[in-house]
Amino acid sequence: MANIRFSLGLRRLGPVIGYHHILMILIAIAIILLSLLLAGCSSSSPLIPNIFLISLYYQSYPPVFDPAQVDPGVTTAIANIVGQSQLEVRVGYFGICINPDGGSFLCSNNASALAAQVSVDQDPLNLIWVASTFRDSIVFPYLIIVAIILAFICFLILATFPGWHEEFDERGSERDVKPFPSRPVSQVALAIIFVAAVFTLVSVLWQHTASVAASVIAQDLGNGSVRSGIGTSAIVLGWFGFALLIIVTIGLLVMILSIRLLDELVDQDS
Repeated sequence: MANIRFSLGLRRLGPVIGYHHILMILIAIAIILLSLLLAGCSSSSPLIPNIFLISLYYQSYPPVFDPAQVDPGVTTAIANIVGQSQLEVRVGYFGICINPDGGSFLCSNNASALAAQVSVDQDPLNLIWVASTFRDSIVFPYLIIVAIILAFICFLILATFPGWHEEFDERGSERDVKPFPSRPVSQVALAIIFVAAVFTLVSVLWQHTASVAASVIAQDLGNGSVRSGIGTSAIVLGWFGFALLIIVTIGLLVMILSIRLLDELVDQDS
């Protein structure tokens, strides 16, 4: 009995959910993912400090020696300066989080305020300042912001597409009818979501390349005393958001081409 009710429920939902509704759901998910990416390290709320672009932290490990190093012994001097420090700094698009002693994270968009919360012994190499310089000079969040706005505009345009409704034919029989959306409106939606996808791609590539480069350089400069890494969560959110926007772009393109093909077939028959 329960299976029958479930099947009937799906049949009733079938005419209600249209092709454009699926595209709208994908856009909504992409907007949520990109918004979470921008919100990384903006507050101390649970999980938000785990969304970061780059992480710098003090940790003692065997230094790497290379013939290209003019003064390999500098690693010993750095290790003496760092001492027992264990501070960790995480950088997001709009905020910075610090963990001075292995406890909870303190997050703020003001690096000076965070620096005032720690002592010289906790951050002897000024990692908070380095993180602030990376955020202010390299990180560029505005392409993602524009992409989110464009994706939302496309969402609103798709919401205007006609859905299923009931009509009566010449015989008086009731039938479900769904008109085709306007071709110019569909093309505008396609152009907007395509630009949003391009902006997201550029921003995610920029984010990934800059984070990897800064991570490698910071760890080499603190050879033996400073570790660094890039945020996996931020990478996943960025690339998944881009993938969803590309899927929507392809979906709209397929819809427009299908409608055009149907119109041509109808014109040929008439």
